[in-house]
Formats: sequence, C-alpha cells, structure tokens
Amino acid sequence: MGSNIVQYIVVRKDLIQALKWPTGALIAQACHACTAVVHQFYNDADTQSYLSDIDRMHKVILEAKDEDSLRKLSENLIAENIDHKLWIEQPENIPTCVAVKPYRKDLVQNYFKSFKLFR
Repeated sequence: MGSNIVQYIVVRKDLIQALKWPTGALIAQACHACTAVVHQFYNDADTQSYLSDIDRMHKVILEAKDEDSLRKLSENLIAENIDHKLWIEQPENIPTCVAVKPYRKDLVQNYFKSFKLFR
C-alpha cells in the first residue's frame, strides 16, 4: 500500500450533542459510509492500493458541526470531482457523514483543513 493513501471521514458532532444520538449509532453511520464508498470505487487504483495491506489502512476521522457544514463539504467535493459518499440515514433522511474514497493525502488534505479531529 502506498503509505500516503488515506481515507477521510467527516461525521456530524451535533447528532451526539444536540440530538442525543448514542456514540455507537454515529460510529455505525461512519462504517456505512466507508463501506459504501469503497464498494462504489472498488476498482479505483488508489482504493485497490489502500486495500492491498489492510493492516496498515489510514483513516482520518473529523467532525462537522452540523448538517449545513456537512452538506457544504459534499457540495465542494462534488465541484472539485472528489469521489465520496454523503451517507443519509434512512428512513429518517438525515445526512450523517461524508466518507471520501481512498486518495493520496496530498490531493485531498486541503479540503479538510477547516475540520477538527473527532473527539
């Protein structure tokens, strides 16, 4: 695996704070989004490289303050042709997180500079 390949995941912190979601439910949302984006872009060269050494995968988990900031991130990624999945929990129709397919870090890290590590 190329050591510079990373997967960024951004989850909504307000779901825990304001809407009182359990932490496990939010973790499940991130898992859904990661699985979906890897499935969608399975044949991509960076995805295959990322999966070639599963014991050394690198993910960065960041927090979005609310739905608006998550949607804006997704819109920006679409405008810049950055492959990702905006996970929308059903049947509630609630956007919960964004997972980017594995990319070389230098190609995507600037899109995430305004987000803090999830704590």
